[in-house]
Amino acid sequence: MSLRIGDKAPDFTLPDTEKQEVTLSSLKGENVLLLFFPLAFTSVCTKELCSVRDNLSQYNDAHVRVLGISVDSPFTLAKFKAEQGLNFSLLSDFNKTASADYGSLYETFALGMKGVSKRSAFLIDKEGIVRYAEVLENAGEVPDFDAIRGEMAKIG
Repeated sequence: MSLRIGDKAPDFTLPDTEKQEVTLSSLKGENVLLLFFPLAFTSVCTKELCSVRDNLSQYNDAHVRVLGISVDSPFTLAKFKAEQGLNFSLLSDFNKTASADYGSLYETFALGMKGVSKRSAFLIDKEGIVRYAEVLENAGEVPDFDAIRGEMAKIG
């Protein structure tokens, strides 16, 4: 499934690093940036998420909640979050349902691993509508954060 701008964002319920369930539809009334990423502790994922950490005030000022999502377990994500000092929620899509619903799942990734989240970004407005969608085939690339910030300014 390929999500497009203007589509209703698929709902999901995923555990965070504190083992609390987060349901997207419960965040209606908030703007949300979903950042799917392949694997915790890898170089590009660490660089991307630490960049978001270092610029979180831009997202907060635009009233956008950031949620990082990967197929890593909640326990792995908790360790990654703590070690990197990440200041936003990480969600575990261990069963790969959200990644699949968002068209963000590699059939085969590096080292023959199957079912790893593709690096992607989805900006969802307060009504649950996708306002920005980017799915990257090359895990070495990062989303266009300038374009994301431009869309954030429009939906603020």
